Amino acid sequence: MINIIINKISRLLSGIGHRMIARIWRLGAGARLFILAIIYSGESFKRFHLTLREIYFTGVMSLLIIIVSAFFVGMVLALQGYNTLQKYGSSEAIGVLVALALVRELGPVVTALLFAGRAGTAITAEIGLMKTTEQLSAMEMMAVNPIARVVAPRFWAGVISMPILAALFSMVGVLGGYLVAVPLIGVDEGAFWSQMQANVDVRADIINGVIKSVVFGVACTMIALFEGFDAPPTAEGVSHATTRTVVISSLTVLGLDFVLTSFMLVV
Repeated sequence: MINIIINKISRLLSGIGHRMIARIWRLGAGARLFILAIIYSGESFKRFHLTLREIYFTGVMSLLIIIVSAFFVGMVLALQGYNTLQKYGSSEAIGVLVALALVRELGPVVTALLFAGRAGTAITAEIGLMKTTEQLSAMEMMAVNPIARVVAPRFWAGVISMPILAALFSMVGVLGGYLVAVPLIGVDEGAFWSQMQANVDVRADIINGVIKSVVFGVACTMIALFEGFDAPPTAEGVSHATTRTVVISSLTVLGLDFVLTSFMLVV
């Protein structure tokens, strides 16, 4: 009986150890891919049209979902914020609430989550299919570096697209909040804009939001690229890789948001 218990504990510890080793290996492989993408960025910039094409694919093609989501998020913020601020006689500060919530948090975070769900999964599926159909191996046979040709352009496209999409999200969200607060609810238009301009600081709010969006862009894009490269060359493997991209990217964005917010508030 004791031997059976010992064997079960040994198998349990062995399974935990194998999982930990696999996670550490994947983390190291992802870091290696990131370093290689930086190293071979010079080669990809020589053919900048590849990066421009990926910016169109990851950024421009994501505009619709970003704009529509931002518009409704801004309207909901205005409704909820007015309902709360009215209790304390501060309904004129609704513009500040909407702007700060979007610029500091919701703009970068929601944009990153939408980016991971739309562009990240597309990048993973595309690279996974390239691996399945042995296009990456064919590039290596023709002395074409897959990192410089496939990874680096997509990496920089994501890093460039994310801050722009986050800025557009915040702008459209503020517009949605304005349309609800001023014409619909009846908040004074001058108070809405003047208090927003007076209380939104460029360094403490806007620059920190840009920093967050850049970090999220690096994280989401690298996760999508690594999952595509690491996907087993089967239909099931590619489908699981796209699922992991969304899950891991979402959890990473939320975790990084807490870390960055804590650091920015302390500094």
